[in-house]
Amino acid sequence: MASELRDGLKVAFVLIAVLSTGSGENDMDWTFCGLWLHDLGSPQLDVNISPGCSNVSVSANRTTLSIHGQVTAQCRRFNGIQLDHYGLGHEKASNFCLYWEPALDRLILQVKQQNFSLCRSAHPEGSCCTDLSRSSIGPEVVHGIKKAMIRTDVISLETFSGYTFKGERVPCKTLRGDTSLQSNHLSSLEHRAEQFIPVSFNIDLEDSRPYDLSSPISRGEYEEPTITVHLPPALKLAMRTTTKVAVTFHTNTTFFQDGHKETKILGEVVDITVENEIIADLSEPIRISFYHDAIQEEHSRKCVAWDSRKNPVHVKWLAEGCVTSQRGVEHTECFCNHLTYFSVLVELQPRPVRHLMALTVITSLGCAASFISCVALIVFLCTKSRQSKEQSVPIHLGLALSLAVLHLLFFLTGVLANLGGEALCAWVGAGMHYSLLSSFTWMGIEIFHTFWLVYVVFTPSPKPYIWNLLGFGLPLIPVIILVAVGDVYGLREVFSADDLSNPYQMCWMKDSTKALLAHYVTNITSVFLLVSSGIVMLILVYRKIRIRDEWKQTQVAFLSIWGLSCLFGTFWGLTFFEFMSDLVLFFSCFLTSFQGFFIALRFYMLEWMRKRAASTLCSNSTGSTRQHMLQEKS
Repeated sequence: MASELRDGLKVAFVLIAVLSTGSGENDMDWTFCGLWLHDLGSPQLDVNISPGCSNVSVSANRTTLSIHGQVTAQCRRFNGIQLDHYGLGHEKASNFCLYWEPALDRLILQVKQQNFSLCRSAHPEGSCCTDLSRSSIGPEVVHGIKKAMIRTDVISLETFSGYTFKGERVPCKTLRGDTSLQSNHLSSLEHRAEQFIPVSFNIDLEDSRPYDLSSPISRGEYEEPTITVHLPPALKLAMRTTTKVAVTFHTNTTFFQDGHKETKILGEVVDITVENEIIADLSEPIRISFYHDAIQEEHSRKCVAWDSRKNPVHVKWLAEGCVTSQRGVEHTECFCNHLTYFSVLVELQPRPVRHLMALTVITSLGCAASFISCVALIVFLCTKSRQSKEQSVPIHLGLALSLAVLHLLFFLTGVLANLGGEALCAWVGAGMHYSLLSSFTWMGIEIFHTFWLVYVVFTPSPKPYIWNLLGFGLPLIPVIILVAVGDVYGLREVFSADDLSNPYQMCWMKDSTKALLAHYVTNITSVFLLVSSGIVMLILVYRKIRIRDEWKQTQVAFLSIWGLSCLFGTFWGLTFFEFMSDLVLFFSCFLTSFQGFFIALRFYMLEWMRKRAASTLCSNSTGSTRQHMLQEKS
């Protein structure tokens, strides 16, 4: 009896807290957030929304997050969405927020940084449902909604099955601030905008003349409008059923943030729509000028559109259809060929790549030359392995094979990214990472084998199968772990500093915190160990053989250091200094891309020297690293 009374008082207290967290009169927006406790596996979203102003309920259990009710003016949606397709389901708890903006009949759900547009923006006539303040609450459960909040006000820290909110009808025009652009309305519109209330303009394009429109908010000493929109004559020609265009300026960008720490919306958002029509592929683009806070040079920016044409539910900012023109650190112009929401998205990381086109050309040529050279080297080494039992040949063969696969995948990554999309890119990215780690491992084996030949003279080196197990088997371990973790490999966009609207797509590790951590743990650590040990071994080899007679020949000395530098991967050390200048960046790109070609060239030069020495001195030299450089004692 006491426990039932205690539970009843707890529910009553929570209900009173919900009721007391009232909204102001005619709230422009409503936000409900919480922590959804669910099972691992395949969580799903259940949506059943229809016009009316009865109620909206948000409930959850171990498998489903449900949003039901009658709260919209026009929007209808009834469907289920499998959330595991969007990277959810790997944990037992997911943060979510439900955003409702009655003036635009827009309902957006954000679950773990993924945005789902349940009701797209519109300009409804008649009444809108607002003041969602009266509510009821479900029973306390194990799997449900925990830490519920309305805006920043905490409702409860306990876990309940769901919450129900009721609203009141008000005229939609009183929420939007619609106007016909009369001058006596501008002061009140600016006041509304400063209060984060969206301001809408209904423009009648009766003729085919261009039309300019500015935001009521101004900034700076000269009071420049924060946004200026230029509607070209091509827009009127593309409209079929109406001549009216709705332009809405949003100073409250909460609904539009995509939740990623790497990006943020800069300034305001403008919405340009034509009712019941989809306007795309305009012959003359819409020009939108954004005046915003100064952007530092290390951060990139691009014009983006909140586009849901590819997926009507899962929406995000896309640069497709927009061209970015940077007019200064505080001014960005966007040229877009379709209608939706527009804004300037600031990329906090990664930085855009300068001279991306030139670097791409160098990389493609280098990878093509390296792949062909490695294939030729593989044929040469296979032939040599049948004629000689030299211990270094299987090691050279393993390095050539891993480099051939790496250069081939890197050469084809752009094509595969555009043809196969995200699914294929996950496998290609994993393959590239494996071949890269395998190449690093074989270079490390080259270093160890050289040390063995120089300093461990009377003990035979390990058998070839041990090298194969290390070179091809060891890199599999981190790759398999990362594949099991998930959401590491996939489509990667590299932005050019010259054209942010047209990124280069490749298959590699994704641009995420998890993938960045994997990159540092596996790739950067491997490069550091490889370069440091390679430099040490070069010094030791130099000290060991500099007193020999053949070292006094200039070409032999140069070929020795240059060839061992290729085998030991010391050229990769330049990647740590790419930030210093463009020259270092180009030099590093050239050396790493042509590495397979340089290694094959080294073996060709050694073979050429062997034949020349055989013809002049009748030597039995084989041209290998051991016989030409290290001269292993028999």
